Amino acid sequence: MKERKKNRQRQSHLKHMGAIEDFRLNFQPRWSRREYDLSNPDKIRDQEGIQMLPGLVGEDPDSQGRLKNQQEQLREWSVQQQHELATARHQQRQEEQQYDQDRVDLDNKALQLQKIEEERRRAIALATKNFNLTKAAENAEKRWKEWQQQEEDNRTDILNQLQGDLLSESQEQGISVLGLSRLRPDSYKGLTDEQLQHIIDCQQQQIEENRRIQAEQQQQELQQDLFRVASARTALLLERRQARINKQLRRTLDNTNAQLAEAHQEQKKYLEKVYTNIPDDSYFSQFNTSSR
Repeated sequence: MKERKKNRQRQSHLKHMGAIEDFRLNFQPRWSRREYDLSNPDKIRDQEGIQMLPGLVGEDPDSQGRLKNQQEQLREWSVQQQHELATARHQQRQEEQQYDQDRVDLDNKALQLQKIEEERRRAIALATKNFNLTKAAENAEKRWKEWQQQEEDNRTDILNQLQGDLLSESQEQGISVLGLSRLRPDSYKGLTDEQLQHIIDCQQQQIEENRRIQAEQQQQELQQDLFRVASARTALLLERRQARINKQLRRTLDNTNAQLAEAHQEQKKYLEKVYTNIPDDSYFSQFNTSSR
């Protein structure tokens, strides 16, 4: 924006200087200058027929009229210059107003885009949160069903083993067909009731230990799921808080810019009211531009 303002000021200065050059070419020709008489080679031919009165050598009889004409022409040039300066100032004020309006439009558009971006992010965060919650619930329900199915399978397998021939402690299964004194090595059941009870207790302890380990694993996974959900919720809250802070900072910046612009306009109006005809750099730059 600063670069655009500098370009407009440069173009305005160039237009002003071009207007001055046009004015000089159209209203200040070389022959109308005061010093033209000193460098005019045809001065003598132009003054043929003019005779001086005795005793008044060098006096110009029409000096009063020419001076009056020159003063009138200078007054017209001054009025025209004032008019052109007022026109240039009016055009500059219009350009500044247009620049301020463009800046306001750009700020409004930036606010709209920022609002759309915030709504998009909020929608994405909400969709992500809902997806994570749904996924966590599905995973928990799936693990619970798997655990129930595994427990059911384990109980069924244990019952089958206990009720089957392999783990049966019946002495009849170890008797060989060759006689009571003969035993079948593959079906020998010579364990006592105490040994059998010990084995059952060990198996029960192993089952309980497996259940405890599975329960701990399930509890850890559930805590991890809850932690992920809490982290997503915390991130969403932090993002909303940051969005509110950014919005407040943007509102404060806009208010400050508006106050500065209003103060600038008031100062400009005051200066225009107090200094009605202030010469700028372009006015002084028109002098000493030649070797004469």
